[in-house]
Amino acid sequence: MSAELNKIILQGAGSILAKTGQMVADAIASRGRDQSFEFPDTAYFLPIIYALTGLPVRTLGDMETASVRAKELLAEIEGRHPGAPTLGDAAEAGLASLLAAEVILAIDTMQEQEKRPNQDKGYVYQGFIPDTTMRTLGVQLVDGTIPGIAVLIGAAPDDETAVKVVRELQEKGILTLIAGRGAGNSIADQLLRSRVEFGWESRIVVLGPEAVHALYAISWAVRASLIYGGIKAGSMIEHLTFQRERVPAFVIAMGPPDAELLAVGAGAIAFGFPVISDQDVPTIVAEGVCPNEALIGVPDYEKIVRRAIEVRNLKIIVSKPPVPVPYGPAFEGERVRKEDTFLEFGGQRSPALEWLRTRGMDEIEDNRVVVVGKDWQQRINQAGILPLAMVIDVAGRKMQTDFEGVIERKIHSNINEAHGVWHMGQRDIVWMRISNEANQAGFTLEHFGVIQTAMIHNKYGAIVDKVQVTLYIDEEDVIRIRGEAREAYLERDRRIGDLTDESVDTFFSCLLCQSFAPNHVCVISPERLGLCGAFNWLDAKAAFEIDPTGGNQPILKGTLLDEKYGRYAGIDGYLKKASRDTIETLNMYTIMENPMTSCGCFECIVAIVPEANGVMIVHRGFTGMTPVGMKFSTLAASVGGGVQTPGFMGIGINFIASPKFILGDGGIKRVVWMTTEIKERIREAFNKRAADEGMPDLLDRIADETICEDGEKLVEYMAGVAHPAPEMPSLLG
Repeated sequence: MSAELNKIILQGAGSILAKTGQMVADAIASRGRDQSFEFPDTAYFLPIIYALTGLPVRTLGDMETASVRAKELLAEIEGRHPGAPTLGDAAEAGLASLLAAEVILAIDTMQEQEKRPNQDKGYVYQGFIPDTTMRTLGVQLVDGTIPGIAVLIGAAPDDETAVKVVRELQEKGILTLIAGRGAGNSIADQLLRSRVEFGWESRIVVLGPEAVHALYAISWAVRASLIYGGIKAGSMIEHLTFQRERVPAFVIAMGPPDAELLAVGAGAIAFGFPVISDQDVPTIVAEGVCPNEALIGVPDYEKIVRRAIEVRNLKIIVSKPPVPVPYGPAFEGERVRKEDTFLEFGGQRSPALEWLRTRGMDEIEDNRVVVVGKDWQQRINQAGILPLAMVIDVAGRKMQTDFEGVIERKIHSNINEAHGVWHMGQRDIVWMRISNEANQAGFTLEHFGVIQTAMIHNKYGAIVDKVQVTLYIDEEDVIRIRGEAREAYLERDRRIGDLTDESVDTFFSCLLCQSFAPNHVCVISPERLGLCGAFNWLDAKAAFEIDPTGGNQPILKGTLLDEKYGRYAGIDGYLKKASRDTIETLNMYTIMENPMTSCGCFECIVAIVPEANGVMIVHRGFTGMTPVGMKFSTLAASVGGGVQTPGFMGIGINFIASPKFILGDGGIKRVVWMTTEIKERIREAFNKRAADEGMPDLLDRIADETICEDGEKLVEYMAGVAHPAPEMPSLLG
């Protein structure tokens, strides 16, 4: 980095720090030094400041302390090489800029400036990204579904270029976070004019109207090392190393930069996030910080995304079936509205279903797609509503009937990844739409089958040798096939329902999250799914057949050491090795002694409520208070990172209704409080489980946030409804 550019970065940092100091002084003068502040739904205060310095910023007085520290750091940097700052000086000045800019954003948030929604524009500024979003997207980040994070700043030269760049990022599955350079003609405005859909589902999120709002992306990224890495606050070098090695982020900056933007960019580079500019800037290499170039100019918009991926060393695997519309995971969250629909199937408007079944190798023809129906070509070329039975026949030497449901569940994402095509539901309650735009591009009914043959071969080629799809659109055929399919669904459910932990000799591990949480190991059994909720035992079994060296490995249970708590010698031996000697033993059915570790992606947290002699369950995304005096975000901060925390445990929501749920602690009768959302999601399965335990009305005796949010009132409520927990043996021994 040239000395001249380094000088500009230091000047930009000085400008940001001066602005911060004035804003803090003004805020203290009007609100007082003790004025409290917190970003929504985070346990990490102002995350960048907290991670890098260890300072928990709770008040305006704390913000003043943080800004003074940043100012002192910049003064030290300026004194090292006066007149000729080095690359290292510029990087450290960038970090000082980030510390100061985070204070600016906090004060802005306090004054509710950048949080005003753009309802008239068609998108809402995200602003601060909560912890919940990191946990929600965690699985997609670790399994490669989201292979990278792009932060876009500024504006493209025209709307068409903006759309082209963002669509290329979408097709490659990359999450795009946008910070404009003033409202009116930011990248977000350019996309809006082109009717591009925004939101986490479509992986295009607008952080704010100014370039400084890109800091929210870094604030979000740094929580990966706090949540998953278990790195302590204040360990600056460890946090920066984690970000560089494990968080696949980069910046694309469009338009000429000013000094402040260069300072923030230097901070991003210090985190290991390279900056790719559309300007003619000098190429900078920062050894030990970014593996390739730290700053690079790519004025050719045809190449800018590809170069960004190369510079960040991302592994992009794009498997696009031969369909005439853009295709990729980022399109999965798109919606096709009624007014934009060309052709529709199911959704209470017509009978529709999807059914995947196993056939013999000589019974089907590979890659064959057949449409069956009277005058079907004419009917599908007319806008309207049609019945549909999508029957997918698969054959393979390693195919097992147990894998049918695993593959069938992927029909949803396979279809939704096509731009302009929408799918909802499963089995015989599906609902699908083809948009006018997709129809005009040439997408037709047969492409449903083309997608399935291509993607099943791509994802399950190790177990599936042949795929044939038949699409029926005559109502009498659809209703007849629906009856056959329902019988098959029932048989499949019965077969899966008979699986228990005792009926198998092998459990499976899930190591996917070790890319973020190096010491965490999920152990999945027939009666205990992964804590993220995304993998059950059959999923893991199929994944191992597909990739024997992948993240799901078989674990021979070995000798049963403790029947009550679910401890096995084989699992202990595997766990010690797979956790890098950090975990010695695991009990599958208790939260009180050597419970399962967590990465950070858990759907729910189970926590002991000592005064109630029971446990509470709170789901990810619940922002209220709980009877243990902590919100979800605070609880989660102590549970993740691959550590065992007796009395607290992350779980997948469906585990609650399992016969093995905290069996060693007394099972579901120990549940004394859970959120209303959890109650509604598991009501049917929970009531069945409670009836098996001889207490069919147990759910009605369990409190929720509408009844109480503190332990004292919880105990009173339990006495009034005769909850069984107080009469059970003490959880504390």
